[in-house]
Amino acid sequence: MLALGVGGFSIGTGEFVIMGLLPEVARDMGVSIPQAGHVISAYALGVVVGAPVLAVLAAHWGRRALLMALMAVYALGNFASALAPDFASLAVLRLVSGLPHGTYFGVAALVAAALAQPGQRARAVGLVMLGLTSATLVGVPIAATLGEHFGWRAAFAFVGIIAVAAVILVRRWVPAMPPSRNTSPLRELGALGRRQVWFTLGIGAIGFGGMFAVFSYIKPTLIEVAGMPQPLVPFALSLFGLGMVAGNLAGARMADKALMPAVGKLLAWSIVVMVMFVPAAHHPLTAALATFALGTLVAIGPALQIRLMDVAGDAQTLAAALNHSAFNAANALGAWLGGMAITAGLGWTSTAWVGALLGLGGVAMFAWALASERAARRRQ
Repeated sequence: MLALGVGGFSIGTGEFVIMGLLPEVARDMGVSIPQAGHVISAYALGVVVGAPVLAVLAAHWGRRALLMALMAVYALGNFASALAPDFASLAVLRLVSGLPHGTYFGVAALVAAALAQPGQRARAVGLVMLGLTSATLVGVPIAATLGEHFGWRAAFAFVGIIAVAAVILVRRWVPAMPPSRNTSPLRELGALGRRQVWFTLGIGAIGFGGMFAVFSYIKPTLIEVAGMPQPLVPFALSLFGLGMVAGNLAGARMADKALMPAVGKLLAWSIVVMVMFVPAAHHPLTAALATFALGTLVAIGPALQIRLMDVAGDAQTLAAALNHSAFNAANALGAWLGGMAITAGLGWTSTAWVGALLGLGGVAMFAWALASERAARRRQ
């Protein structure tokens, strides 16, 4: 599991570090900070597009070979990003770097679940995801420090080095696992014809959007609303990373005990966190604690990953990879709606009300999925 987690650590570091280096990128490339933010969108687009496309095209690949190839592409994409001569090429290279993201996590989750002890599939998937969540605590601060002292290009070079290490570790420690005999691109596409796959993706894309609605604007919220001194903001953000780690581990255990009840409880928890965030955001201490609670919402990730495996039938690779497409859709949706609320003059804490509404949308999708599943059973 460690080898798979190192790959996740590399991807998590590469995904999040750019958010703290946008001023340096903008200054070096001669663009505004909002324009520099387009490289984040380019990466997310790469994740959304790459997950289904690569999962289908690589249906015949052995899983260890596929994991190594995906991390090799990720390494090359980050090394190339560090050498980008202009902003347009950087945006294209960030899109390319995002292509392996979803497929890597999907395939790694399948491998982890296959190697897990009975009744511990979600915990095994949670260990893979631990690489992603721990990156916010360790990898991103290291890469950001390198970026501040040696330039933003050094941060991407660091990510590339970790990705190379992941290729080596996967080759050494992950057993060769050939694909199923019946696997084919056409069969993988069959996942898109399963209603429960779409329901699960909908739960992730809508219900998980609340975290991004708030976190996308967490820094100005902490400073402007909570009155937190700027030097303390990194500490509060580290609490968010700690919350992600804690939530990931707790959510995985809940999913192993009772999968669908865990999904329902975690959606309800997301609404509670959003509602609590509004009053908590007005004091530095409670705002910091609320930021920790916000990070725990990632707990739903392992549960939805296992649910996709259960409902995908023979189309395991595509369904597992699409989980991260859904999460990146949640990222885009949450940040967009939160920004609209702020632009409308509703204040920084209005993002939490947006998040609560998205949580309710996730609950509605969850209830619809259960009703549809019950109806299908009655027809059998």
